Amino acid sequence: MIRVLVADDQAVVRTGFANLLATQDGIEVVGEAENGLEAVRMARETHPDVVLMDVRMPVMDGIEAARRLLDPEDGSTGGQAAASVHRPKVLMLTTFDLDEYIYEALSVGASGFLLKDTTFPGLLNAVHVVARGEALLAPSVTKRLIAEFAHLRSPRRPTPSLENLTARETEVLTLIARGLTNAEISDRLRISDHTVKTHINRLFAKLDLRDRAQAVILAYELGLVSPRNGGSAR
Repeated sequence: MIRVLVADDQAVVRTGFANLLATQDGIEVVGEAENGLEAVRMARETHPDVVLMDVRMPVMDGIEAARRLLDPEDGSTGGQAAASVHRPKVLMLTTFDLDEYIYEALSVGASGFLLKDTTFPGLLNAVHVVARGEALLAPSVTKRLIAEFAHLRSPRRPTPSLENLTARETEVLTLIARGLTNAEISDRLRISDHTVKTHINRLFAKLDLRDRAQAVILAYELGLVSPRNGGSAR
């Protein structure tokens, strides 16, 4: 059962998404929040697996709410030890006119983003993808947005070095940033899917990466792919 919390200040969007998801076997909607502060409070009370989080909301915006839910060093945990706090996957809700927030959302640990005009199958797929612990980076629009804004922002933490990566691990990181799936990386490099997963696990551990979203951002910050040419390797 995937437990979902929907946070959006627009009642029509919030209730619409919640009602659609509630019709599906294997999904339980545990609450609806109309602002970021309420989303943080409800998430800590209901322990959802996935939070659908609007980017721009009153009282507290979705970026700050996501940061509070996902940052392991966040101290506003109501007395609980930070390490023991349940941390859901956060899927940001946005529209094209809010594109400039996407990079920041991924930087704080969001698993991806979903356009508000998505189809119902697209909504269901997004929830299942992030619930599995994967990043929603497949749509070409996601690559475009990250490519466009990654070079405009300063890294939130010291940028790690690639010196500890093998040549193959660096190659895999570059292909992840270009939007390839594990299966596509396997075909491109002529290695097994298991070997691809091994390389990914190792490079994530070496670079202290949480998921593919962070890997994409880091690859742009390190210049492995260029924001000027749509993600092609330099």
